[in-house]
Amino acid sequence: MVRITGRISLDEGEIEERFIRASGPGGQNVNKTATAVQLRFRIVDSPSLPEAVRQRLVRVAGRRVDKSGVLTIEAKRYRDQSRNREDALERLVKLIRKAAEKPAPRRPTKPTAGSRQRRLDDKRKRGDLKKTRRPGIDD
Repeated sequence: MVRITGRISLDEGEIEERFIRASGPGGQNVNKTATAVQLRFRIVDSPSLPEAVRQRLVRVAGRRVDKSGVLTIEAKRYRDQSRNREDALERLVKLIRKAAEKPAPRRPTKPTAGSRQRRLDDKRKRGDLKKTRRPGIDD
């Protein structure tokens, strides 16, 4: 079990890992070992996540989620396969925690009387300026 929050934890069977070859530093070793990790998590089929969290996770993850609802995280920051696995899992947990936070409700506000007055004064000044540019009857 992967603990996300006090109420949410993921079963490790829901997370699929594939090891791929990473580009970057590592010399000849990079050509023969698969150190990068591609972590895949099916958001839409996950019984561990509440529906609201699922919807927010799709929004928070953005382009990392494909059309079928699979979140893909690639970790190739380290030369070690085990460290890349930990990195990918940490990034998944971080995304889910962010999605688990309920957004603060928006409280509509009204403009202050002073700001309304300033806006109207600015409009009036702008209109007066434009009036001076008009061709007059004398012209």
